[in-house]
Amino acid sequence: MKRREFGATLMAGTALAHAALAQSAGQIRESGLVGELEGPTLIDDPARRPRQFKEAPMLAEQVRAGRLQPVDQRLPQDVMVIQPLRSIGRYGGTWRRGFIGPSDSENGNRIMSADKPFFFDKTGTEIAPCLCRGYELSEDGKRTTVFLRRGMRWSDGTPHTADDWVFWFEDLYQNRDLVAAPAPEMSAGGKPSRVEKVDEHTVAFVFDDPNYLFPYLLAGDTLVGGGQTRQQSEGRAYSVYAPKHYLSQFLPKYTPIETLNNQARAAGFNNWVQLFRARSDWRLNRDLPTLCAWRMVQPITGQQWILERNPFFYAVDTEGNQLPYIDRVQLTLAENPEVVNLRAVAGDYDYQERFIDLGKLPILLENRARSRYRVHLDPGFNGSDTVLFPNLTYTEDREIGALLADARFRRAMSLGIDREQLNEAFWLGLGTPGSVVPDRIIPESPGEEWRTKWSIHDPRQANALLDAVGLTRKDREGYRLRRDNGERLRIEIAVAQTLSPTWPQQAEMIVQHWRQIGLAGDVKVMERGLAITRALNDQNQILMWTNNGTESLYLYPRYALPVDPTAGVMGNAHALWYASNGERGTPPTEPEMLRAFQLMRAAAGQRQAERTRTAQEIWKIAVEQQWGIGVVGLSPAFMGVRVVNEKLENVPARTGVSQHIRTPWGGHPEQWYFKA
Repeated sequence: MKRREFGATLMAGTALAHAALAQSAGQIRESGLVGELEGPTLIDDPARRPRQFKEAPMLAEQVRAGRLQPVDQRLPQDVMVIQPLRSIGRYGGTWRRGFIGPSDSENGNRIMSADKPFFFDKTGTEIAPCLCRGYELSEDGKRTTVFLRRGMRWSDGTPHTADDWVFWFEDLYQNRDLVAAPAPEMSAGGKPSRVEKVDEHTVAFVFDDPNYLFPYLLAGDTLVGGGQTRQQSEGRAYSVYAPKHYLSQFLPKYTPIETLNNQARAAGFNNWVQLFRARSDWRLNRDLPTLCAWRMVQPITGQQWILERNPFFYAVDTEGNQLPYIDRVQLTLAENPEVVNLRAVAGDYDYQERFIDLGKLPILLENRARSRYRVHLDPGFNGSDTVLFPNLTYTEDREIGALLADARFRRAMSLGIDREQLNEAFWLGLGTPGSVVPDRIIPESPGEEWRTKWSIHDPRQANALLDAVGLTRKDREGYRLRRDNGERLRIEIAVAQTLSPTWPQQAEMIVQHWRQIGLAGDVKVMERGLAITRALNDQNQILMWTNNGTESLYLYPRYALPVDPTAGVMGNAHALWYASNGERGTPPTEPEMLRAFQLMRAAAGQRQAERTRTAQEIWKIAVEQQWGIGVVGLSPAFMGVRVVNEKLENVPARTGVSQHIRTPWGGHPEQWYFKA
């Protein structure tokens, strides 16, 4: 195929009660809160490349003091030129934002998304440049060549080259002490790939079988496309590159292991692996170089998590002003999502979408003028903002595990949920009840009939399925009894204190629905990090989560199929088996899961039209088997309610909230600025 160079347009106590807003849901849709997708424009015409460059006053002062090179020496030869959405900005200011503690890594990861190999346009469908300026895919699909920006530098001034990509592949990815399970994206046809250095600024990914999907994986929120920030935090060592000049000193290949272990113990760690994970984690180590618009200067572990502009960031505006315009990002600790919402209403944030509760929309609208902010609604295309994920490989209670592994039981749980009531109570009637399938406008959607498959409220059919499973005995209160010991059957829903403030209440309502079909449920609310750790260890019975991102199935399949060993919400033992090509984990016993795995593996070697049909087939199987029980989706509930300071300019009227668009980075905050 012809080499791809890009010039795409980027992402582009209240008197008003919930009931009143729900009654006027139709008016809300027409209220102007839902805008048009828009974003800044990338300029790829060399004739429009600025000839002179300017910088922020805080950097100019460092240049005058001799502590920093002039701006034209810090920018790459292949600088990214961005035409701001509405106007050239002004430098300065601090972006105020909220986070809820050390487990809220994604809050910062998303702001640091400028280090992804590629990105997407405003629609989330076309690949756009990011770290890499272009790519070339061979006709046979076996070789993807990526072209780095010549002259690009890490935040400490060290050149970023192809050596950083080879270093990651040879010294991190292939080190089983650091990467226990291979990335599924790094193989095709079950065969692993290779990474080759072509020259200082060119890298090739070579596969034995065709992998036409790989360029999209490099742009998605995948183990290879997520970027250094995202995939080398929280103990991971994925992505496709790493700063060799800095991290090599923490590897036994370059430093004697005895020396490293001594350093580890002196720093409070048990061994060199723990030391490496800490030093390679941007949230914790301010010395770790980055390629993002901002660099961390105060870690996530305190009351404030602070980022400051990167003097070597690779982008400028059309007048040659080095981006970003905003000096700092200050994330202030909030005890929980409810506090985030209260502070947003008070006007304490400049841009906040994370943790903003759709149910607070009446209060947010009522306080706009007083607190001087705008409200935007960005509907998502994912099937369900709330999903119940039964653990298909749960073994701590054999009886519960056997039931969760039975499709009839999963279908019964789904049919026992009154989604319409949930929609009115928690989505203000603005969502769409149903299964996990994406919006019908998404090409990969299998069709609208699959939105209601096993996903309506039908207690009669649910009871029949539970009887068929063998749960026919009940106690005096009408609850079904276990088949093994005659005790009351209790199903536990694990709920993480995370993105949706109302998940605990949603879970409690579902438990009440299940009483009608004789199922007793318990809701266990826990801190996000604990919930994920338990998921990775297959300790949860059912986890309440979202399937945001799966509307682009191949870019974020973890919430459709258990294929990602870093996020096994529906059975991590299956994910380990899939990712390791059968070397680790537990193989599925369900023929349907094996079939879905086969389809997923085959997709990499298919061209787009066939790949789309394969995705539709995967979705049909997933819904039929109810591996994820959808509740309500196609709404702004998942990071689609934005509270924006009136003075913040160049913010899109609407931005994509898909996982691979990495909101808020989909709005390109490097070109946001504060009006005087």
